[in-house]
Amino acid sequence: MKQTISFVTLGVSDLERSRRFYRALGWRESSGSQAAVAFFQVGSIAFALYGRAALAADAGVDAAGTGFPCFTLAHNVASEAAVDSTLAEAVAAGGRLVLAGERAPWGGFRGYFADPDEFLWEVCFNPFFPLDDDGFVRLPE
Repeated sequence: MKQTISFVTLGVSDLERSRRFYRALGWRESSGSQAAVAFFQVGSIAFALYGRAALAADAGVDAAGTGFPCFTLAHNVASEAAVDSTLAEAVAAGGRLVLAGERAPWGGFRGYFADPDEFLWEVCFNPFFPLDDDGFVRLPE
């Protein structure tokens, strides 16, 4: 299997609310979006929003799952100040501050917000994995 992730799809409870939230963060929705699904290009990955019940049905699983989903999404930024400003931007767009920016035990600086469906986003400045000229994290081989 080729080592890649093509799509990250979130099953959301209110698709229009989630569309508004991500648009308020300045994300541009793809013209390939449809009434039932929203697509956003994020670097080399497609990020999608899809109704929770429809996504569960598509996968053949129960949509009633609750609690911590055992994953977070992450957005790395170029500085500690950018962590704080990005967290503030997410809150202004309708997100919920989960953890204010703080020094991480491993030496970076990070905080967390939750989107309208409580998906957790880490906003992080990681001095060990700086962003390249295109704004992407490049891990060492």
